[in-house]
Amino acid sequence: MSPFFVMSLLFGLTFGQTASLCAPSEYIIHVEKRECAYCLAINTTICAGFCMTRDSNGKKLLLKSALSQNVCTYKEMLYQTALIPGCPHHTIPYYSYPVAVSCKCGKCNTDYSDCVHEKVRTNYCTKPQKRCNM
Repeated sequence: MSPFFVMSLLFGLTFGQTASLCAPSEYIIHVEKRECAYCLAINTTICAGFCMTRDSNGKKLLLKSALSQNVCTYKEMLYQTALIPGCPHHTIPYYSYPVAVSCKCGKCNTDYSDCVHEKVRTNYCTKPQKRCNM
């Protein structure tokens, strides 16, 4: 093997362990309330991407610290509030949602993240849409 190939392989293995493709990504949330006339399509950012995960078939032979199941999750976030149009006066027309400022690979925190990948698409509108660009 050539020295260039060996160095490239070592660099790739070293860099691949530390680098991830976890970053804020644009996402549209669809929000509607039964009482309101419209569905609100909100442009926001979420954490999405690849995180290095190590898992082995020999789980019983390794320490738990050698196994890592990291997910792309929030490092820093803020909340914004949007007004849902077409709501009657007796209804609270506001919806607060998270905006990813920065992301990290780490353990999934169920206090503010959905840690389960759903196969059913639930992010859609059944009412006429209004867009909210924050």
